[in-house]
Amino acid sequence: MGPDDKTRLKLYQLMVELRDFEQRAYDVFMENLIKGTSHLALGQEAIAAGFAVAMRKDDYTFCTYRGHGHTLARGASMAAAMGELLGRSNGMLHGKGGSMHLTDVTRGAMGSYAIVGAHMPIAAGAAWSAQVRKSGQVAVCFFGDGTTNIGAFHETLNLAVVWKLPVVFVCENNRYMEYTPIESVTAVEHPAADRAAAYGLEAILVDGNDADVMYETASRTIARARSGEGPSLVEALTYRHGGHSRGDPASYRPKEEVREWMSRDPIKQYRERLASGGIDEAMLRKIDDDARQKVDLATEEARNAPPARIEDIESQVWSDGGSAWRN
Repeated sequence: MGPDDKTRLKLYQLMVELRDFEQRAYDVFMENLIKGTSHLALGQEAIAAGFAVAMRKDDYTFCTYRGHGHTLARGASMAAAMGELLGRSNGMLHGKGGSMHLTDVTRGAMGSYAIVGAHMPIAAGAAWSAQVRKSGQVAVCFFGDGTTNIGAFHETLNLAVVWKLPVVFVCENNRYMEYTPIESVTAVEHPAADRAAAYGLEAILVDGNDADVMYETASRTIARARSGEGPSLVEALTYRHGGHSRGDPASYRPKEEVREWMSRDPIKQYRERLASGGIDEAMLRKIDDDARQKVDLATEEARNAPPARIEDIESQVWSDGGSAWRN
């Protein structure tokens, strides 16, 4: 049966907004307005949207450096996100964090983590806190396929199961660990799902490019965690449309593989499904137009904001706002 039309329109809206934001981030990078590197999630929007729509406002999101979409999907300001990428004072971290560290705790977006696997035990800690406080909150932790070969992945899963923590672990398997195919360095075909049984968990392998599937999977696993039944491990199969980071042409990927996955674009597929299911084309066009306008406004606000201030460097670093107490 699937989600109702209201939910589906919200899923489509989120995916289009995330796609347009990421494409704009690429464009401004090419203007040399974003310093350093950044990692886009073009093609992976259905995972972020599906879980965000299913989550409660006070639930927690933990994600990787490929985290623009997950942060925005929780309702974080698009202008503040773009400002952060551009190193502007209106950025959500006042321009100090940049692309790989987007955070908005007021929206439950508890940080993007640049160290592979480092956020998994932190997500478990947040879930433990919710369990102790009996708040009913759930932590959702997103990570890439390469993280499944990191010790923190296995240690965290084990402890989460032992303590029955309210946490959902989501592997965004886009098939490549930076430039290396995951299957070339992993003993099992499905790096997350095939290892679930080792921790007494159900093997959940889903189409990460299908927004309905992701929403239904999110709803089921989050409800399970919230009811005290413990963690889940989801492996969502997806594909990034570009390289690992902005400077990567992704020429190591077979052309046939790229063509096949591009034909399974999550937004194109979902738009066609909505149209064939009776959703008015004018309504879909309005969502498309509104998303572009929202990104335009956010970009202009970020462009016009002053640069990050040098005097803010030591703020929000230690509990007292500076490092002097250590000396």
